[in-house]
Amino acid sequence: MKTFELNAVRRTDKGKGASRRLRRTGYIPAIIYGVGKESISLTISHNELLKKLEHEAFYSQILTINIDNQSEKVVLKDLQRHPYRPVIMHLDLQRVSDTKKLQMRIPLHFIHEDQCQGVKQDGGIISHHAAEIEIRCFPKDLPEFIEVDLQEFELNKILHLSDLVLPEGVELVGKALDVPIVSVHLARGTSADDEEEAVVTEEETKEDKEEKETS
Repeated sequence: MKTFELNAVRRTDKGKGASRRLRRTGYIPAIIYGVGKESISLTISHNELLKKLEHEAFYSQILTINIDNQSEKVVLKDLQRHPYRPVIMHLDLQRVSDTKKLQMRIPLHFIHEDQCQGVKQDGGIISHHAAEIEIRCFPKDLPEFIEVDLQEFELNKILHLSDLVLPEGVELVGKALDVPIVSVHLARGTSADDEEEAVVTEEETKEDKEEKETS
């Protein structure tokens, strides 16, 4: 599992004007809060952060932030982006306590899609209805992602939130466990009878062609 570190310094100059000046120098404003400690305003390098954001795990894993030669464990709770430019505007970080459960959104990784039974044998297509789920767990149990194996997935099958196999110590957040995650079905406007008819028609065409060639 990849680990991430961020370097930051305390920020005393606050307000919208101060934040604009900060961004012009290649830095962004941030804040760290949680676990009963005071909130601290921070300054973080924009380029350093952009490199970290290229990794999917950065959004859902425990990070180490170094502030004035002291380090704290945090998770990313909010990221504000510019509406149309590739620029980060603000960062919210939440402190982590070993004795308190975290509530995080974790990505889903779908594997063996190219070997899916409902696709290879029955001509279905895979539809993804969710790319991540919300979970609750202690920091030590936080997974990098949840894996969903589609190899034995049959045609017309739907995997719901409640069907996911979660690591030990991890629980789902919310009561709507019947939410679909992924499904395999025929393309819209296509039925099993249509496919069978197409096969029969193709075979009849071949037979007609063979009869003409032999006559």
